[in-house]
Formats: sequence, structure tokens, C-alpha cells
Amino acid sequence: MRVAGTATGARRILLVEDEPALVMTLTDRLRSEGYSVDAAGDGDAAFELATAGSYDLLILDVMLPGRSGFDLCRDLRRQGVEVPVLMLTARSQVADRVVGLKLGADDYLTKPFDMMELTARVEALLRRARGPGAGGVGAGGGTYAFGDVRVDFRRAEVFRDGQPLDLSAMEFKLLAYFIERRGALLSRDELLDKVWGYDATPQTRTVDVHVAALRQKLEPKPSRPRHILTVHGMGYRFAG
Repeated sequence: MRVAGTATGARRILLVEDEPALVMTLTDRLRSEGYSVDAAGDGDAAFELATAGSYDLLILDVMLPGRSGFDLCRDLRRQGVEVPVLMLTARSQVADRVVGLKLGADDYLTKPFDMMELTARVEALLRRARGPGAGGVGAGGGTYAFGDVRVDFRRAEVFRDGQPLDLSAMEFKLLAYFIERRGALLSRDELLDKVWGYDATPQTRTVDVHVAALRQKLEPKPSRPRHILTVHGMGYRFAG
């Protein structure tokens, strides 16, 4: 199944979803917002479209015929496709969401979701992708070290004990924001606004999932973090 977009000069979105009713609903809504939309109903067809076409955003369902959304995201990143990825999933376990983020997804929505929240996520991902880089330490280049971790902002690379770490683009942006504001209390609302670019705060655990993923990669003991600290009921603080 493929639905071709028709909006000339519009930002291009590839929607990968195998439920025809949801494809129609999402396509109509996204087109009404001014986007050009192509749709694919299975992971293999989506891979061909995503690697051959020039898209500004990919929306991937997790449960797909052929290769899954997780596999598709992983394979596209390996092929050098770096456009933002928003994953749609009916799975509610945090561990399942972390899998997608580790494979290179930038954000996720759990079904059922509100259409206004979907369009807010889409707008934020597109705005962030074409906007300037984060300010402060990251924008100025250079490196920063904490514990056994070294961050190279100019190359957007992170090393632990001299070995490169595989961070998604969003994980790197979140880490850079923590470092730039080390020692400060950062609320989830601030992180959603400044890192994800949401104008309004949706009900989401996106921040918590990304923090958990960073801890798994950066902390000696993720269950007892030394660097990305939780301030219960308030947010997070980076101690580098």
C-alpha cells in the first residue's frame, strides 16, 4: 500500500502503518496541516521508499508485516538515513520504548494517542531538525569529560573508556543540554520545551525514557546514577 503526497514544496513525511483506517485518518490530518504524505503498509516497502526518497520525517508503527518498526529504524540508521523518526507503538512497557530509542528513534507515541499531540510532536521534530544546534558548550565545539566519559561536541561523538558509544541524535542533544546546565535543576517541562521543542507539554514519559537510556550507556551503575540524578517530584540534575 502506498499513498502519494500531493502538496508541492511541503515538508515530506513517510507514514509506515498497516492499519488502513489509521493511515487514512493520519494522512488526512497531516495533509490538512500542509504536509506531503507518502504511506507504506509494510517494513520492506518502507525501507525502499525511505532510502530512495528525500523525506523530512518518518512515522513508524512498531508492529508491521515484513520487518518490524524496530528493525526498519535500525536498518535505516545503518544506511545513513538520519531524518527524524517518530515511532507509534501499542506497547506500554518502558523497556519496549527504550529499544526504539536505542535503535535511533527520536521520539515515540503510545496508541491510542490524541491527534493534537501527534501534530505537536511532528512540528517539534521538524522544527528541531531544520533549526540551529543547541547553544552553549555544544555550539562552541570542544570536548567535555566526566567520570570515564568524554564528549566531543564538534564531532557529536561520545566515548566511554576510550570506546565510542552509540547514542541517538536525541540522546546526544539531551546529554548536551544536561552538560550545558550542569548543577541546575531541570524540570521535565523545561527539557520537553528546550530539547524536544514542544510548545505545550503533552502527557508523556519521553524524558524519563531517554534519561533511562542515557544512564544505561553512561553510568557505571545505572540503578545508582552518579551523573544524571533524579530530584524526586521535580526533575533532574546533572553532576559532571
